[in-house]
Amino acid sequence: MTWFKVDDTFYGHPKTLKAGNAAVGLWVKAGTYAAQHLTEGIVPGVVAQLYGTAPQARKLVAAGLWHAAGHDCTRCTQPPAGDYVMHDYLVYNPTRAKVEDARAASAERQQRAREKAAEKRNQERNRADSRADRPRIDDGSSTENRESSANQIEFPDDIAGQERVSHRDAPAPSRSPRPDPSRPPVPPTEVQQASYGSTPAVPANVAPLRDALTAAGVVVEWSLAEAEWFRLEAIVKRTAVPALVDHAREQWRHARSRPRSVRYFLPGWSSLPPVPAGAPTAPGADVIPLDAARPGRVSRAVDLFAAALNSPQEDAQ
Repeated sequence: MTWFKVDDTFYGHPKTLKAGNAAVGLWVKAGTYAAQHLTEGIVPGVVAQLYGTAPQARKLVAAGLWHAAGHDCTRCTQPPAGDYVMHDYLVYNPTRAKVEDARAASAERQQRAREKAAEKRNQERNRADSRADRPRIDDGSSTENRESSANQIEFPDDIAGQERVSHRDAPAPSRSPRPDPSRPPVPPTEVQQASYGSTPAVPANVAPLRDALTAAGVVVEWSLAEAEWFRLEAIVKRTAVPALVDHAREQWRHARSRPRSVRYFLPGWSSLPPVPAGAPTAPGADVIPLDAARPGRVSRAVDLFAAALNSPQEDAQ
């Protein structure tokens, strides 16, 4: 769509006043026709007769707003015979070529915009399709389920916790490390020997603790990671073995299900205060009964104390 431009002082111009309102109406209609059909100001005679009268057209020519064929204005083109040309039309309005170039540029911009929008929609659709085609991962699957049956260690029912309440219900559950798939499978018999018998993997400074726990009836597995062995060695070095055994027996007694690994006791042992070797480990262990410690001296001390109580006291001066 093009626009027919009119100067804002046109209403009071001498040519406008000379032509009169009726002729100016024809001028405006003819101007919009020329702008729509890109005639560059040429007004066909049939159009002038359609929207006005012959006297109105002559008034426009007499006022200088239009030119008939054969005019002498050097700034306006010559119209065909029987047609008119609007004076200074191309001064205020664009040429046909300029309008067509502007329309072509606008159409090209719109085409690029549509192509860009279509490309964006295709990319979004492809992303959505790729997400829909992506294989879904079952949330219930785990590494344990994907491991071969040869790497699954089987324990007897009493070790696996099938005999009593599940080990998950324990206050501080301890889980055995997952088998390393790169290592060959370990027969169940070797697992039982490592859990309940003496194993060379236990460091020498931890062996007394293992033997003391076994003698106290606390039978657990001794398969630990390297960092856990360092932690246990530090605990044994800091706290006496009897104190550790006493604490483990209490935890063993109050556990809802039987602990499987010595790892179960590591948190509690770490919280124990340092106890030097040879020091008492149980409450009241350092209290010696009077009747068991040198009865002669105790009796003598009691007699002297009773005599002091019965002796008369002198009045204070």
